Amino acid sequence: MKKVIFAVCALLPALLNAVAGDTLPRSTSTRSTAEAMMRAAAPALELDTTVSPEGFALWRERMGQEMARIMKHPAAPAAPPVKVAQAKRDGYRIERWISYPLPGSAVAYYVLVPDGVTELKPAPAVLCVPGFGQTKELVAGERQGNYDLTGEPDSVLRKAAMAVHFVKEGLVAVAVDNPSCGELSDNGVADYVTSSRFLLELGWSYLGLASWQDKVVLDWMKTQPQVRADRILVSGFSLGTEPLMVLGLLDDSIYAFVYNDFLCRTRERALVMNKPNKNGVRAFPNNDEHLIPEFLTLFDFPDIVAALAPRPVICTEGGMDRDFKIISKAYEIAGAPQNFEYHHYARYADPSSRQYLDSLPSGIDRDEFFRLANVDSQNHYFKLEWVMPWLKRVISRE
Repeated sequence: MKKVIFAVCALLPALLNAVAGDTLPRSTSTRSTAEAMMRAAAPALELDTTVSPEGFALWRERMGQEMARIMKHPAAPAAPPVKVAQAKRDGYRIERWISYPLPGSAVAYYVLVPDGVTELKPAPAVLCVPGFGQTKELVAGERQGNYDLTGEPDSVLRKAAMAVHFVKEGLVAVAVDNPSCGELSDNGVADYVTSSRFLLELGWSYLGLASWQDKVVLDWMKTQPQVRADRILVSGFSLGTEPLMVLGLLDDSIYAFVYNDFLCRTRERALVMNKPNKNGVRAFPNNDEHLIPEFLTLFDFPDIVAALAPRPVICTEGGMDRDFKIISKAYEIAGAPQNFEYHHYARYADPSSRQYLDSLPSGIDRDEFFRLANVDSQNHYFKLEWVMPWLKRVISRE
């Protein structure tokens, strides 16, 4: 009897597939069904690297149009920003401003202005977008909670203080918070999940809100007389690279970009990081703040970075060489191969140390994904050693 039961159980998947002559593979797992649907939904705007320069320009325009559609930005902010505080620092001054991107919403940001920069002597500027869990205070070199600037700055110049590093190179540097973090947290709790779910229920997304808040500040930067409007950069670290990509597609006036994270195909990451844990659970690798309806049916991260061509971009933490080949080809098509620069983690700087795959295998966990994608997650930090030499080169170009 036990043998009969075992035989029936072994045949069950085949019996389930045999539906009135239907030869399509079927599964009783809803997770597997949804995953199969995602696999079938290839990005509609994936870059064709054989396209002509004219076709590339049309593709870039379409990319921007679709990004604008799914980001669903409001028509205008609720009110213009106002300055509320200012303090002197070593070699620069720091200002606290409040923007009003939505009715009932107040979003603070810091502006670091080098000594000697004036309306008569404007400087290039950079919008600095922090990573997950980071704050504008960290980025601006201030002590956490010193919102009104009455206290002393951080006693340590940290690598993460990218706004300070930029201002010391002579740029006006603007530091913002990501939604749900720092001053934008909920009673001090960085609750990305609840905010993201409310926004998804409203038909919006965390990235839609984040990029809108940053766009309001970016548009303000263009109006400031001490800022060279033809030399505005966006620098994103980790989570901050996502608003960077959105702004890059929506605003052709941005001069250059610092992409400080590893580059991957986030759709592929979601599909292959599906190894069950010890409890049999296959977790979804992307947190709620990364979810945007339709995003992965349109494009993926390498496509978006490719669409920034011909403007200067530096990627500082590597990834899979197949994706950098695509982006490099895009810059060739756009006539500016010199404007794309990328670096791998030190651990993978030697080409012989890297994995060279056309696609990643399914059924892997996070650690295996990082290994195959040439990611050294323990050394994820703002790469001054690459960014500052690159910055001096691109800023000086006529």
